[in-house]
Amino acid sequence: MTAPSDWVVRWAHLIEPGGTVLDLAAGRGRHSAWLAARDHAVTAVDRDAEALRSLPAESSGAIRSLVADLEGAPWPLPARRFDAVVVTNYLWRPLFGPIVDAVGPGGVLIYETFAAGQESVGRPTRPDFLLAHGELLAAVAGLRIVAFEDGFLSSPERFVQRVVAVRDAPAGPPRRFPLDAGPTPTGSLESTG
Repeated sequence: MTAPSDWVVRWAHLIEPGGTVLDLAAGRGRHSAWLAARDHAVTAVDRDAEALRSLPAESSGAIRSLVADLEGAPWPLPARRFDAVVVTNYLWRPLFGPIVDAVGPGGVLIYETFAAGQESVGRPTRPDFLLAHGELLAAVAGLRIVAFEDGFLSSPERFVQRVVAVRDAPAGPPRRFPLDAGPTPTGSLESTG
């Protein structure tokens, strides 16, 4: 199985211990398996039933798979809230609202996908699948931004935008979201302006 994204690994410490996680457009479940092994209850959603069948049967946490057409059908999890929502290498702009809404009180959104400039180094190349500069920030308005990057990664070569954002709980003292508790990222991001 492919290793999880460095961005997800770096910020996963912000997920409540034992918390529920939505892995959206999960594919073969590299993040689902990694998060379940860390005792999270994961809901892995993808339109590819075959890919979801490849999820590991054994893990510390539970993985629930859900086959759903995210682009041609209604949002498959209305009114469900999660302690974390993870999205990587996937962009369907009409889902920005439901994705943000799925982040529960005190929860975290970890999102990373391709950005403008990617067409110069590889796939995807269509603007429909590439974020404009700052677009991901605008999409998560209403959440508190913990980290944001928009630039070029050299290994493998790709242009990305990535954000970590939290939904503050409505009552009580603010939850502390430590910026320095996660692993140090292995890639370096070069700003594209």
